[in-house]
Amino acid sequence: MPSRFIPYTQDVETAEPDFDDKLQTVIGKTERYIAESVTTEGTGAAVRDAHAKGYGLVRGEVEILDRLPAEYAQGIYATPGRHDALVRFSNGSPHAGADARLGRATGLALKIFDIDGPTLLDDEPDTRTFDYALINAPVFFCNTVEHYLFIQELFLEAPAYFAQGAPGRHRFYRDFVTGKGTLEQDGWAWDEFLAFLRVSQPPSVNVLLSTYWTMGAVRHGDHIAKVRIAPDPSFAEAVVRRTIDLTSAAEVFRPALVSELQERPYAFDIQVQLCTGLDRMPVEDVTVEWPEQLSPFVTVARLRLPQQDISDEENLKRMDALSFTPWRVTAAHAPLGSIMRARKEVYRRSSIVRHRLNRQERTEPRSADEVLP
Repeated sequence: MPSRFIPYTQDVETAEPDFDDKLQTVIGKTERYIAESVTTEGTGAAVRDAHAKGYGLVRGEVEILDRLPAEYAQGIYATPGRHDALVRFSNGSPHAGADARLGRATGLALKIFDIDGPTLLDDEPDTRTFDYALINAPVFFCNTVEHYLFIQELFLEAPAYFAQGAPGRHRFYRDFVTGKGTLEQDGWAWDEFLAFLRVSQPPSVNVLLSTYWTMGAVRHGDHIAKVRIAPDPSFAEAVVRRTIDLTSAAEVFRPALVSELQERPYAFDIQVQLCTGLDRMPVEDVTVEWPEQLSPFVTVARLRLPQQDISDEENLKRMDALSFTPWRVTAAHAPLGSIMRARKEVYRRSSIVRHRLNRQERTEPRSADEVLP
């Protein structure tokens, strides 16, 4: 019987006109923002241009499950076993500061150790690490590098817009939809704007209770997929500090995470959704959520977080010295689509600049013990 899943071929991706030129402009703006952040963000250090504020670095273990169906036992998931891991929880904003200022979009970055095969990063192919960089929304708010040029500016300028109250907020919305007046009316960014509204308004909950997605598509060996990391229901039921009141204190996400992990272990499921048709499950349009009734998420691995204490400042320092990128993966898990392709060089160059400005050695760890002894 033929598989009902769409096979991966190179033609599932579409080349964006002038991609390289536009990407260089994005990289230039990103590097300038990171350099200026040393003084503008108030931390005395260069911050990431997205997910600037981290909430903690957590030890973990990934167990790749045995006896998976053949379509799911692909790439690294074809070999059952256990791997040490590190997890960085973060806010999705490019800014630092009080949590209420940054909003409710949060991220989970996962680094898995001792993975066989070269990565897709030309300057570090032999690290034997494998990264996911995920956010607590199933869609992304930008489909092309051309649109990212103005969306990036809007996000970096967002505090100035929203500091003006309703008039500033309305100008932000207008500038998003119209591309700051650069788009013809028939080409206004409505789909991306609606995706932005969805991404920016997730439930205000403990970061352990959110589900995190790749948003964009990735290869899954012979197939095309999206990946999410979802709370294990039995562990989620035990969480005490469930909801987050952003107005209650300057720091709300980190204290809730720290307290939960001091008191009990936790676990997530790593899940894969395979593409059954490119019309309803597109690669290039990341504002579209793939319907689960067409293809459910299937658990391929478990991420376990042991009970631990991440409360000290050294934990934050070690966390900020790490880099995560969706391209530190093997070829069987290559990111797909225009926006995912753009992330490869943007992440690499931003990491180089940030580490240089912060006088941090930019090396990929060989084990979790190197980072959290």
